Amino acid sequence: MLSNSLVELDRAHLVHPVASYRGHERAGVRVLKSAKGATVTDATGHQMIDGFAGLWCVNAGYGHESIVEAAARQMRELPYATGYFGLGSEPAIRLAAELADRAPGDLNHVYFTLGGSDAIDSTIRFIRYYYHSLGKPAKDQFISLEQGYHGSSTVGAGLTALPIFHAGFGVPLDWQHKIPTHYAYRNPVGSDPQAIIAASVAALRAKVEEIGADRAAAFYVEPIQGSGGVLVPPPGWMKAMRDVCTELDILFVADEVITGFGRTGPLFACSDEDIVPDLMTTAKGLTSGYVPMGAVFLSERVYQTIADGAGSAAIGHGYTYSAHPVSAAVGLEVLRLYENGLLENGVKAGARLMAGLHELAAHPLVGDVRGRGMLAAIELVVDKERKTPLPAAADPSRRIFDRAWDNGLVIRAFGNGVLGYAPPLCCTDAEIDAIIDRTRRTLDQTLEDPDVRAALA
Repeated sequence: MLSNSLVELDRAHLVHPVASYRGHERAGVRVLKSAKGATVTDATGHQMIDGFAGLWCVNAGYGHESIVEAAARQMRELPYATGYFGLGSEPAIRLAAELADRAPGDLNHVYFTLGGSDAIDSTIRFIRYYYHSLGKPAKDQFISLEQGYHGSSTVGAGLTALPIFHAGFGVPLDWQHKIPTHYAYRNPVGSDPQAIIAASVAALRAKVEEIGADRAAAFYVEPIQGSGGVLVPPPGWMKAMRDVCTELDILFVADEVITGFGRTGPLFACSDEDIVPDLMTTAKGLTSGYVPMGAVFLSERVYQTIADGAGSAAIGHGYTYSAHPVSAAVGLEVLRLYENGLLENGVKAGARLMAGLHELAAHPLVGDVRGRGMLAAIELVVDKERKTPLPAAADPSRRIFDRAWDNGLVIRAFGNGVLGYAPPLCCTDAEIDAIIDRTRRTLDQTLEDPDVRAALA
């Protein structure tokens, strides 16, 4: 009765993110009831391994009592403190210091947001202010990658390069530009790493020349493109793009909203190639999704230039909930958990996950397996030689998601037949093996669909 009531209340009132409103009204909501470790349970009692950590965010896993207690303790003592008027709270100050101490290079200054989208918006404002401070206000053109994702706010959605986030919204804006992605499985230059790197470097140079070196402001990139299909660049790609940005005098912004906090192994994915960006965004794993929080890291050069440019004037950028003490208290405890075994377990579990997914490569529907650590994908095709995607009639974003759900597994099923994985770092060997086994069962069932079999023939 309660579940049915919630379905109707949801249908009547709750607007869901990135959903077909009419489609959701027809299908109704699936109500999640509880979670522990890597397992979530819905209102009917059905249990599933959460192979996607909520929305790539519950990195630490569910049900850590120490996180709950950190939040409750802070709520009792000081539930809110503004960062305006020169005020602050101990948890926010300590978290900023702890993060700066662990961030790459000289990313020593941290501005807290509510999540990834407003972190991206904040970088744009900081970058604009930076160039105004340098007396170069004309440097106001921003570049990102095709199939990249940088949030769904009005400004961030324009840097995002996925059609669903543009249609009907009037974005991208005329100062937002794209270059082709590194997507190795379907790259026009082929799969050779050096050819892909050379093509991307050439594309960035050409775009800056087209815009004008005196206009190009910044280049945005995810160390691994998440919502674009978990696209992993070849080794050396990030370093090459960083070097070009330095040479061309444009700021390099690393969007680590998904990859940060152990998702690829280290605390920050930029560490994989010793990259030090000019600005870096994080969210999701920062609090393991327990409470909202994001962060923008600013290098010394960017921060000092902005500060000097403003002088004694206030810099007019701020949010009511920036540096929220409860979120910061949670962030501190989550960081402690990462460094007391979770990062180490994530590396071990990630190696097992990748090995298991590679074992699925022989399946008739698997065209590509890619990933790093606990961030992975398999791409389904009906013709491996021609890399022919699943037919649209297969409706993978719904049919495969539903099938995996019934099999006790939550994954991200993209509309193009890519299946995304981002399990909690706390996963045991048995849970990783179950993710692989339930994926195999889901693929076998999909292979029996008449429209899929017809496409295979």
